Amino acid sequence: MSEIRLAALYRYPVKSLAGQELEHSLVDGFGLAEDRRWMLVDRENRYVTQRELPEMALISVSLDQRRLILNAPGMEPLFVETPAESAESISVQIWGDRCLARLCSNESQIWLSHYLGHSLRLVYMAEEEQRQVDRSYAQEGDRTAFSDGFPLLLISQASLDDLNGRLAQALPMIRFRPNLVVTGCEPYAEDGWSLIRIGAMTLRVVKPCSRCKITTVDPYTAETGSEPLRTLASYRRRGNQVFFGQNLIHNGPGELAVGMPVEVLRHAE
Repeated sequence: MSEIRLAALYRYPVKSLAGQELEHSLVDGFGLAEDRRWMLVDRENRYVTQRELPEMALISVSLDQRRLILNAPGMEPLFVETPAESAESISVQIWGDRCLARLCSNESQIWLSHYLGHSLRLVYMAEEEQRQVDRSYAQEGDRTAFSDGFPLLLISQASLDDLNGRLAQALPMIRFRPNLVVTGCEPYAEDGWSLIRIGAMTLRVVKPCSRCKITTVDPYTAETGSEPLRTLASYRRRGNQVFFGQNLIHNGPGELAVGMPVEVLRHAE
């Protein structure tokens, strides 16, 4: 049996915008450093994603120190400073949670609203904010930023390879927006893990990831279709949900790097 290794790392600084592939990353109280610390909200201060606006996939994101840089087709680059402690804070909704977020610049509101054709604001989650992960799967004090619900998402390359073998056209891993990609295991082996170690870090495997129509958005064109949900539903459905990948919670801060060995410390019961 080959050794399981961390094969890729991805972060998504702005929820539902394009992701970044990394060679290494610090892991802080929220998950990968700077992962989904920014988010777009509508007039009601409710989160907005590719579910409503697939074109969000075409906005690329990079970070320069504490400055966010956004690029989109036909637009000049936008430079956004991380809001200071003195910035205005508002209450925002992310799924069933409400939390405080700092408003970013008026320029970001104008730029994003123009490109996406809706009135939108960019907000930032400050370090002191405590968005508790669902206690059905987490411990008190486990937190996440603007992810759908968990700090980290893991998928094995073997699982994607198995899915692609069932599809007419293969899909890239970024389509599923994982944070961690591992190699060296059987397809869907991650379904049976409960606790893993990567480097010096231990991570709990707490819940299968239910997939939504964001997986049907082409990250390079923003076009939508029926795959891969249609095929996944044929063999990965439980009840009215379709699952692909596993949500993780880390047991403390640390550092991850591509190539690190992955050790399965405990299997699910």
